[in-house]
Amino acid sequence: MTTMENTSKVLIALGVGFIVGGVLGVLFAPDKGSEIRHKIADTSKKITDKFKHNLKVGKEKLDEQLNRVNDKVEEFT
Repeated sequence: MTTMENTSKVLIALGVGFIVGGVLGVLFAPDKGSEIRHKIADTSKKITDKFKHNLKVGKEKLDEQLNRVNDKVEEFT
C-alpha cells in the first residue's frame, strides 16, 4: 500500500468516527432536542463573534505594521 492510500483510509476512519461520535453524543445527551439546538446556536454565535473580533484585531495590527513599514520606506526614499 502506498502512503496516499494509508492517509486516505485514516482520514476516512477519522471522519466516520467523528460522525458516529456526534450522533451518539446527541442521542445520549441529557437535554431535550430544543435545548441542544439552542446551545449549538449560542455556541456558534459566540465562536463567530470571537472570530470576527480576532479578525478585526488582526487587521488593526496588520495596518499598524504596514504603516510602520511605509514610514520606514519613506525615510529611505
